[in-house]
Amino acid sequence: MIVIGDSAQPLYTWFVLPLMIFLARVIDVTLGTLRIIFVSRGRKYLAPLLGFVEVFIWIAVIAQITRGAHNIVAYLAYAAGFAAGNFIGIFVENKLAIGMLVIRIIVQDHVEELNSHLRATGYGVTSVDAEGASGTVKLIYTIVRRRDLPEVTSIIHHYHPNAFLTIEEARSTEKGIFPIQSTRTSGLLQRKRK
Repeated sequence: MIVIGDSAQPLYTWFVLPLMIFLARVIDVTLGTLRIIFVSRGRKYLAPLLGFVEVFIWIAVIAQITRGAHNIVAYLAYAAGFAAGNFIGIFVENKLAIGMLVIRIIVQDHVEELNSHLRATGYGVTSVDAEGASGTVKLIYTIVRRRDLPEVTSIIHHYHPNAFLTIEEARSTEKGIFPIQSTRTSGLLQRKRK
């Protein structure tokens, strides 16, 4: 148990304790946010591990800290840590870019150039004839890793700036054509292409 002298008590109560609450809550909620995202993406081994660490932080740190918190600054730190933890969790997950996406592209003409470029870049493409509101269209499907979305949408917009796109999460995929996975060389992440 830490004994704090009378002169340091206000500093601890009004600054140190709220800061500890804020940081513990940020870590706790960030892990919780990532856990929920991983559960929704079917990451059945990673989600329980994050859940364990999240609950451990809750029991070991937050429960002890909040027991002594009886001021508005501590309560505000708790709420701010929750909000910041959600934001940071989503930010981290976006940077990790885990998962697969289904991209549906609807265009009216010049499909072969787009399909050829996507295939040459290593992406699988399925093209289907369809009927739209204004006539015949091509429906193009491709499944990509989330981290590849900016590259693929850039290719699509290069050939069809006004293409209609829908993008959604793919819970699982089997046997597809994807660019070769990234490999580590000399400590740097380098992208290989076919």
